[in-house]
Amino acid sequence: MALTTAAALVTATPAAQAAPVDPVKALKKQFVAGHGVRISEKTRMSVDGKSMGVSTTLGSFEFGKSGIVASDVRTRRSGSDKSLAAAFAPPRIITVGGYSYVQGGLFTEDLPEGKKWIRYGGGEATGGTFNQILDVFEPKVLKTLVSRAKSFKGGTYKGALTYSELAKVYGQKLSGTIGKIKIDYALKVNSKGLVTTLNSGWSLDFGVLGKTRSETETRYLGWGSKVKIKAPAEDLWVDVDDLGEDSDVPQEIPNNSLNSLAN
Repeated sequence: MALTTAAALVTATPAAQAAPVDPVKALKKQFVAGHGVRISEKTRMSVDGKSMGVSTTLGSFEFGKSGIVASDVRTRRSGSDKSLAAAFAPPRIITVGGYSYVQGGLFTEDLPEGKKWIRYGGGEATGGTFNQILDVFEPKVLKTLVSRAKSFKGGTYKGALTYSELAKVYGQKLSGTIGKIKIDYALKVNSKGLVTTLNSGWSLDFGVLGKTRSETETRYLGWGSKVKIKAPAEDLWVDVDDLGEDSDVPQEIPNNSLNSLAN
């Protein structure tokens, strides 16, 4: 009898193991107004193996019924990264109500007295940051990362895709050198199927300028916590269109979106 019982348990073990929770379904359950998630992110850039510095990002994202409706992201850079991308990246950006409010760096060097923010129209809150182009808050992107993974072990999906393939997810077309860049990723989820960590990286050989490598680790914290993001007080910001043609303030906010890469 003991042997029979033991044999039955061994046979039943594989069937009893629960299948992985679908990360996309888990994500959509988080889309509740007034709630959200926080991120902590680090990006390391190197050229020919030499470190060019570290970028640290902290952010909060507020959800609505269908996804992100507002965000508040702060980025700090250290080291020797003197690239144009680093120079034009906004140190802080709040996106809410269809507008983006930017502060710091080039964005606050030429403002009227008493103003501390610049408002830009057409602001769309997304879960992608200046460094992390893989937006896991976008269900179709998350689905692609899960389905294209070459392995799933210890709660981590590992795989790779090109910028061109990522563009197709958004219904866009991206060709040329940029489109061929391969993004490798490791997406870790918890027992509820919620993303806890996303590591991504890409490399590109610029010839005489050297081979560039970028690696970003984003951690997702406090899923379901209450989040309420507000725009800065009206008396503290000025609309970018009101600054005039002689202003040195950037007329647009640079970003890492596929739209900008395609242009």
